[in-house]
Amino acid sequence: MADGKTNNLPIRADELNQYSTLFFEHDLYPGKKMILGNSHSIGKMVRPFTKPTQGVTDSIWLANKERQSLDDFCNSPTAKGEHKHCVSSLESMIDHVISHFGTTKIKAISSTFAQNQDQYVVEEVKRVGHNAVMCHRLNFEKVVFNCHQVRATTAYLVSLAASDGTKTKALTVCHHDTRGMNPELLYEALKVDPGTLPICHFIGNKAAAWVPNHSVDHPCVI
Repeated sequence: MADGKTNNLPIRADELNQYSTLFFEHDLYPGKKMILGNSHSIGKMVRPFTKPTQGVTDSIWLANKERQSLDDFCNSPTAKGEHKHCVSSLESMIDHVISHFGTTKIKAISSTFAQNQDQYVVEEVKRVGHNAVMCHRLNFEKVVFNCHQVRATTAYLVSLAASDGTKTKALTVCHHDTRGMNPELLYEALKVDPGTLPICHFIGNKAAAWVPNHSVDHPCVI
């Protein structure tokens, strides 16, 4: 793959499996086996980068945007029901989240996926809150985060155990209104059409869910 510029991208090819696995909300129960990037995901849709691209998560909503530039992405119209804002620092991210919720009592939660692991079993599922503000690193060399809130969503923190016993916390978002999702990706992954069943996906390590502090009952993990 790979020129030096591609190698400097913040999200490695193996990390994309964390972002790309799609599943149903009713799959979130103890004992459920999860395989990142398997046929129950859009993992096979991911190709090696030939130039900087946006995060795979955005492709769930926006079709044919793989070669979109950073400026084009940040200035593009949002998906239906989404409020999007690009930020380039932690300070501006926090300011945006405080402004969105109207309170300084906020908390961030993120995933702690282990490296080189793609098979897990669900051990516990905790609901984080509804309509969280998600901020995830865009896959460009420049440090920019896409902070967006999509209505009709529920965020969970899912405890996973890898096949070698490694424990992992997986931030997970379930979309209850999927009418604006990319129909090709949904059918490829789950054989369903937009606007039918709630669809969930993991959030990789380079992202966080921001919620009001009273919405969570466990410590911040980032």
